[in-house]
Amino acid sequence: MRKDASLYSIDGSSLSSPATEESLTDRLNRVLEMLHAEFPHAVDIGLEFDGKLHAHIDVRGGEEVCGVESKLPNLGDGMFTQVAHGATPHHPFFHRISAIVVG
Repeated sequence: MRKDASLYSIDGSSLSSPATEESLTDRLNRVLEMLHAEFPHAVDIGLEFDGKLHAHIDVRGGEEVCGVESKLPNLGDGMFTQVAHGATPHHPFFHRISAIVVG
């Protein structure tokens, strides 16, 4: 085992200094800010992690679903994939558009 102050990954390669790399919180906030800027009329925007990071955009009108679905794959250099829509839990009159966040 190495005995220096550097951080190493499981495979033994050196990890970058935390001071020079953007924190996870900052990256997640950047994703949320991008979504809020692109979809200001959304009722709710959130992120969920269940092994994969999902973005959820809830809208009131069914006519808004197609617009959100068409814009999501082009945001953030294609960071939103597997875009799908369905019902919003506990809100029967809202529509949820979800996508997996990559990168």
